[in-house]
Formats: sequence, C-alpha cells, structure tokens
Amino acid sequence: MKQLENPRLWRTFLVAMLVPLALVAYWPSPVDQPVQGQLATLLKFVHTRGVPGWVNYEFVEASANVTLFIPLGAVTSLAFADKRWWQIGAFGLAASGLMELGQLLFLHSRLASPLDLVTNTGGAVIGALLAAMALKRLRARRPLGDGPVGR
Repeated sequence: MKQLENPRLWRTFLVAMLVPLALVAYWPSPVDQPVQGQLATLLKFVHTRGVPGWVNYEFVEASANVTLFIPLGAVTSLAFADKRWWQIGAFGLAASGLMELGQLLFLHSRLASPLDLVTNTGGAVIGALLAAMALKRLRARRPLGDGPVGR
C-alpha cells in the first residue's frame, strides 16, 4: 500500500506514459490505418451475427479514445492525490487539446476532432474515478493498526 500512495513514483510513471501517448497522437498517419481493412471485415462479420449497426468504425474509434485515456486519468489521480476528479478531467482535456492542436497545425494526414476532446476527457475522468474507488477499497481493507501511510 505504501508504494501505491507514493506520488513521486506515480509522477515518474505519468511522465513515462506521456511518451507513448505523444507517439500515438503525433504519428504521421492515423495509427489504425494498417488495420482498417481488418476492422471493416470484423465489423461486417459481427453485424451479420446480430450486433447492432451503431457499433461501427466511429463507435470503435471513440471507445478506443476513451480507453486510451483511462490509464492517464488513473495515474494522474495517483500522482496528484489532492486533486479532484474534475481537475484530473481538466488535465485530460488540456492534454487532448494539445494533441488535437498539434494534429491540426502540423499533421495534414490526421484530423483534429472535437469528439476526440470529449472522449479523451471522459476517459481521464473514468480513470480518476476508478483509481479513487480502488484506493477507497484498499484503505477499507487496511488493518486498523496500520494508520495512514506517510508521504
């Protein structure tokens, strides 16, 4: 539990997480481009098996954006335990905004999207809330004699 509540460790991990996130954001072509054909084939297959039509490429892309930012929100909330979920969401919005702005200004084969801002921010908020719930459960399991962990 002591390592779990070590903000220095989580801040180091957060900085390390931003590198692959930046690579995904600033890759010259869309990162899903190599698998778009397979994804289209998979979607056709699942649609013939009864999956609703709204489960389409846009849905998969939005879900991937949410999923990509859940770890960012969780790690940010552990790195800055004094911040509230909405502050972590604001950080996710700022990070996403920088990514989208960079794509708009420098990557002409990428599309900056307001929907990405929403889904990425949502993922960061979900991650922050999940981390808070996990910490609350872990603290509830802590034996009474342990007391709070020092920082």
